[in-house]
Amino acid sequence: MNRRVKAAPYLFLTPAIVLFTLFLAVPIGYTVYLSMRRVKVSGLGLGQGARQEIFVGLDNLAAAVTDGELWAGWLRVLGYGALVLVVMLGLALLFALLLDSAHVRLARFSRIAIFLPYAVPGVAATLLWGFLYLPSLSPFGLGFLSASAVTFSMANIAVWGGVGFNMLVLYTTLRAIPRELYEAARIDGATETQIALRVKIPILVPAIILTTVFSVIATIQVFTEPTTLRPLTNAISSTWSPLMKVYRDAFVTGDLYSAAATSIVIAAVSLVLSFGFLRVVRGHAFGEES
Repeated sequence: MNRRVKAAPYLFLTPAIVLFTLFLAVPIGYTVYLSMRRVKVSGLGLGQGARQEIFVGLDNLAAAVTDGELWAGWLRVLGYGALVLVVMLGLALLFALLLDSAHVRLARFSRIAIFLPYAVPGVAATLLWGFLYLPSLSPFGLGFLSASAVTFSMANIAVWGGVGFNMLVLYTTLRAIPRELYEAARIDGATETQIALRVKIPILVPAIILTTVFSVIATIQVFTEPTTLRPLTNAISSTWSPLMKVYRDAFVTGDLYSAAATSIVIAAVSLVLSFGFLRVVRGHAFGEES
């Protein structure tokens, strides 16, 4: 009986461990394996044994780290991310505060209307915006897909689709705050604006940090918007973002080894940025010293 009791937790964990191993640990391990190998071509590359897979250690990673195309993509994503993070999280915070206001009307309809764009698949949303951006179809007649404006156009799509999710996270946090805090502030003479700035936002800081981390990771992994818009404009290259370069190397040029190495670099950058940001702000998020 005691053995059964002791084994019960492991039995419950088994499905999660199996899924984690098959769909996360094994692919990561195989990616690392591919990143340390490449194909060596002998002669003209014809005949049996002319193409052999060999071990190259960290050569592919070194090539990925020093790849100018990859870092040019990082710079583009940096500009794109600065736009998306500031506007998207700013609007999400504003909408959450407005919906939590004591005098808000049509709150349920407003929540659904703001969240609904998040439910639209990214490819479908990008196509819809893409057709609106086309000069021949756009009611505005502006060059939204020109080289100087395409980053702003893609950022608009990301903001439109991401505000609802982040708003819901922040709004849910606000709804968990005891109403007595607001009543006490009102008794002390605080206005709704002062309550928002001095009571609600300080309490929201951990949730804001959480949504920021998620948004940073999503921004680093931007792929859907530029890939879907690329057939509509010449302003987006096949390596516009780091993930687009991985896709090109793996499925266009057929260089799985370079793609695997670049994937590891992207994962490393994501980890460094995410954990670096958390380390800087962990005193506000978790009450710990930096």
